[in-house]
Amino acid sequence: MAADIPGNASSSVGKAAFTVVITRPAGQSNELIAQLAAAGIAVLDFPLIDIAPVTDDAPLRVALASLERYALVVFVSPNAVDHAFARSDAIWPHALPIGVVGPGSVQALARHGVTALAYNVISPPSEPDDETARFDSEGLFAAIDTALGGASLEGKRVLIVRGDGGREWLADRLREAGAEVETVAAYRRLVPEPSIGGWERVHALLAGAPHAWLLTSSEGVRNLHELAQEHLTAGEIAQLKHANLITPHPRIAQTARALGFDSITVSGAGDDRIARALLAAVPTVVQPVPSNPAHSPAKSRMTETNASTNASPQPAATTALPPNPPFTPYEAQKRRSASGPLLWFVVVIIACAAGVGGYALNRKVERTQQQLAQRQQANDAQTNELRTKTDQALATVHQSDAQVAQLEGKLADAQTAQQALQQQYTDLARNRDDWTMAEVGQMLSAASQQLQLTGNTQLALFALQSADTRLAASDSPQAVTVRKAIAQDIDKLKAAPSTDLTGMAIKLDNAIDQVDNLPLSGEAPIAHATPKAATWADTAKVAAATGEPRWKVWWREVTTGIGQQLTSLVQVRRIDNADAMLVTPDQGYFVRENLKLRLLSARLALLSRNQTTLKSDLQAAQAALTRYFDNTSKKTQTVIDLVKQVDAGSAAVELPNLNTSLQAVNQYRSRG
Repeated sequence: MAADIPGNASSSVGKAAFTVVITRPAGQSNELIAQLAAAGIAVLDFPLIDIAPVTDDAPLRVALASLERYALVVFVSPNAVDHAFARSDAIWPHALPIGVVGPGSVQALARHGVTALAYNVISPPSEPDDETARFDSEGLFAAIDTALGGASLEGKRVLIVRGDGGREWLADRLREAGAEVETVAAYRRLVPEPSIGGWERVHALLAGAPHAWLLTSSEGVRNLHELAQEHLTAGEIAQLKHANLITPHPRIAQTARALGFDSITVSGAGDDRIARALLAAVPTVVQPVPSNPAHSPAKSRMTETNASTNASPQPAATTALPPNPPFTPYEAQKRRSASGPLLWFVVVIIACAAGVGGYALNRKVERTQQQLAQRQQANDAQTNELRTKTDQALATVHQSDAQVAQLEGKLADAQTAQQALQQQYTDLARNRDDWTMAEVGQMLSAASQQLQLTGNTQLALFALQSADTRLAASDSPQAVTVRKAIAQDIDKLKAAPSTDLTGMAIKLDNAIDQVDNLPLSGEAPIAHATPKAATWADTAKVAAATGEPRWKVWWREVTTGIGQQLTSLVQVRRIDNADAMLVTPDQGYFVRENLKLRLLSARLALLSRNQTTLKSDLQAAQAALTRYFDNTSKKTQTVIDLVKQVDAGSAAVELPNLNTSLQAVNQYRSRG
């Protein structure tokens, strides 16, 4: 027989081989799996969403550490409850209302010691048989409006703890009601990669096995659609789109229908409703009757009934007979006739006793009446005395009422003044944060302008450190965000290399001053040899010293002298750029002036920290020096070396900016 689950079929109808694919995050469907297993339904745990902690939980910890600032805290899911309480060791304030979406979140709060009886837990009403109950943002907003009232949140802060992303509907409605809504992320959703064994089971189910899919979130539907495109064939995707889907909310069904799923059942929130919907989706078959009558209780009972009917057949009609008179033996009649006188004697005695008792009772009543009269007189005297005292007390009470009324008036005035002071303090605190942020914005803007104009990183670093010190006195979450951005800009300024702009500018000035003295390729001086007569050596002494013939020594002296004379007449040079030789002296003036303009432009780009223009001008200057000027000249080599040194140092010209800090301040202002 199947387990006792709502919507279960009778014992004569069993479940066919059926599998339910549960796509909730791992470990969050144990109760539902136990119910389905008790009903004889196979379950495939196939998570389509993975819940993981947020990368940066500092905003969540800051918000949970200052709960006294909020008038209401809303948890959008059980995951938000578990992850938030896992990061907070503080005791939850009893007076702080908590808003949750459904019964699952109420159970999650109870696991952490926050029960609905001891705390003010606000959630949509959940009746077991109410099929119209809404466990979503709309239902929670209606419950908050009923419990607190829309005007009670005006001007107060509300904290919404949720996952990364999510709907903004509830936050927008609370802002429309006048509340200041802050949202923090407690967890993030990831798309898991199901195991190979899980995909094998899915392939087997899509091959024709009866099954149903449980999808409890719109994101899970989208993840299923994306994973199916990667791991399933076209035929399997078509089977998946026709498979039976069970969803607890109409919004999830709308998402599934938009993605092409056509067999969708909306069950309603809660494991019990989901279990009923899944059991209703199970195809039923009639079980065959066993062949052994001994193992069939129903058939045995039917056989016994038929046997008894055959053994004692009932007539078609019966005639009513009079009842038999009671049987009274003779000895009993004789004893009753003999006890008559004794009965009369007992009656007389009882009558006498009743008369005596009545007389005694009458006397006792008279004595009681006398005592009552005496007590009545004493009570009248006491009543008169009490009436007098009551009149005096009433006069005192009237006087006290007047004094109490005066005190209540003074108390009301004091409460009004306290509320006004509290409102002023709130406005002052809010204005103080605004003033602080405006001051920090001015400091950062001035530091950014100075950094771009003068390149003074130390001054910008001092301004950022001053702004961080100014924000350290504020405890608002926005100040923490701005301080993070300032810390990033401080790290960038500290990591920026230092550049000697003055030294590089001096090198460019020296190069400009030497341009007028550089020789062009066509103006290179040619050294003219001066012919002179060679001094003849003493051929006799040379021949004696070397052991050579004298004529041979003489011939070598003659040929050497002739070669020296010819060398002084001819000189060979190599010029790679032929057009450099075509530059006339008049055109050489313009070549030098153009080179000066390039170097001056590079100097301006260096001082303005325009790295792109600086690189372009330096490359153009190097090309002109190489093409039009004599590279064998030491002056030309000196200028080329100066330009190369400036080009090598231009890599560190560009400075970091303060855009991260300025964007954080502007974002705070736009939000405010």
